[in-house]
Parts: sequence; structure tokens; C-alpha cells
Amino acid sequence: MPLQIKLGAITLDCPEPLVLAEFYQQATGLEPHPKSNADFAGLIGEDGLLIGFQRVDGYRAPSWPGQTVPQQLHLCFNVGIEDGLGEVEARLLALGAAKPDHQPHDEAEARVLTDPVGHPFCLVRR
Repeated sequence: MPLQIKLGAITLDCPEPLVLAEFYQQATGLEPHPKSNADFAGLIGEDGLLIGFQRVDGYRAPSWPGQTVPQQLHLCFNVGIEDGLGEVEARLLALGAAKPDHQPHDEAEARVLTDPVGHPFCLVRR
């Protein structure tokens, strides 16, 4: 019988937790954790999942798609068809995301972006 476990948190290393939490809060609408601070900030989803951001001195951004500095983590966000990948991408770029030249998927179905400190993430049309 498999274990009955549920994912409770995902934590990303970064140089400034509050800044990166604000980016993802604006991108997702998730609520900030009330005990967020300069060393660890978090966002809470309706299902209780916490996305955390922890300060790492000497943080080095991933070099996606290369592996000089591995990507460390890869998040995927579903985008409703009504929102459109292009519109969501434009909003995220305005918030500080970047779009790498290397796009391994059909851009009508998925796009790879990086957050303001270099973590790659996907927007996937659902």
C-alpha cells in the first residue's frame, strides 16, 4: 500500500526572499505567509501548499538550458485557454521575468520563462 502523503511546500533558493515572493505573488495571486521576512518568505495556496523562498548567500542563478549551474528546480504553471499564453507571458515579462532564446516546446502549447533570479518555469496551455 502506498504512503498517504501530500506535498506541503516547495522552497526556492534566492538572494532576496521578499522580492522573489512578490514576483510570484503578483504572478499567481497567492497570499503572502504572515511570517515572511528577509530570510524566508512564503506564499500560501488555497489547498495549503506553501511556495517558499529562502535566502542563500552567494546565490548563483541557474544557467538554463546549460548545466554550468543546474536549474535546481522547475515549476510549471497551467494557463487557461481563455487567458492565452501570449497575454500571460507579457504580464510576467513586465513583472521581471525573462524569456530565454531556447524554447524546447511548440510555443502555442508551452513557453519557458525565468523568474527574476533565473529559475526556469513553464507556462503550459490547459
